[in-house]
Amino acid sequence: MAAEFTIQVRRSGDSATLEWSGATDLPTLANAVQKAAEDSLNVQGIRRLEVSVPAFDSMARRALHRSSFRCEGRRRSAMPVENGDWVDVWIYSRLANDPQHADGGFSAVMDTVLPTKRTIGHVVMCDEASRLLLMQTRYKSDWELPGGIVEPGESPRIGAEREVLEETGLVVALTKPVLVDWMPPHLGWSDAVEFIFDAGILSAEQVAAIRPADDEITAIHWVEPTDVTLHVTELSARRIELVLGGGGTHFTEDGFELE
Repeated sequence: MAAEFTIQVRRSGDSATLEWSGATDLPTLANAVQKAAEDSLNVQGIRRLEVSVPAFDSMARRALHRSSFRCEGRRRSAMPVENGDWVDVWIYSRLANDPQHADGGFSAVMDTVLPTKRTIGHVVMCDEASRLLLMQTRYKSDWELPGGIVEPGESPRIGAEREVLEETGLVVALTKPVLVDWMPPHLGWSDAVEFIFDAGILSAEQVAAIRPADDEITAIHWVEPTDVTLHVTELSARRIELVLGGGGTHFTEDGFELE
C-alpha cells in the first residue's frame, strides 16, 4: 500500500522549509504546495520558504513552478537514494514579497529554470602597422582578443566596451558586431554566444597609452596577422581571419561560416 501523502512546514525563526512524503499526483501536490506556501507566507509571517527536491523528480519541480517557487541552484550529489548512489538536488524558494503570476511572477519563476547561455564580447583592434592586439592572461596558455564575459542585464556592445576599459585602460566606442559565433561546450565550459566588434585602427597615442589594467592580464602583444595562429586557439583563429577579411557581419557556428 502506498504511503499516505502528507505535507509539513518546519519553521526556524522567520524562515521555514517545506517537505512532503507519500504518493500523490501533480494536481494534488501543486494544490497542497500552494496552500502551504500561502499560509506560511501570508498568515504565519514566514519571510522565506525553501524546498529541496531531487533532480529526477520532474513532477515536484512542476508543482513548485505552478506555486511561484523560484529555482536558486543545484547541489551536486547531495541526496542518497536506495541503491546507494547520490543524486543532485534542486533548491527552490519563495519569499513573502515575491510578485505573483499576475505581476510577472510566472516569468520570474521561468527565468530561474529555463536554459541560459553565457554571452561574450570581444574586440578586434589594430595599430597603424596593421598588427592585431592580443592579451596574455594568467589562467590559460593561449592568447585572446580584448574583452570578456557580458554581465547580466548588459548588452554585448556595452560589455565589450567595459571589458576593454578594464583590461587596457582604453575607452572605445563600438557599433554593430562584425561577427557573431555560437561556441560549443569546451574544457568544462557550457556553450556560449560570442559577439566580436571592430574598434578600427588605433592612433599611435592610443597604442602608447595602453597598459594591462586588470590583474588577470600578464602582457599585451601586437601580433602580425600571419602570426595569429601561433598564439590563439583554432576557433579564435577562424573567427579572427573572417573579421580581418572584411565582408560585413559574419554569423558562424564554432567559427565556421554558414552557407
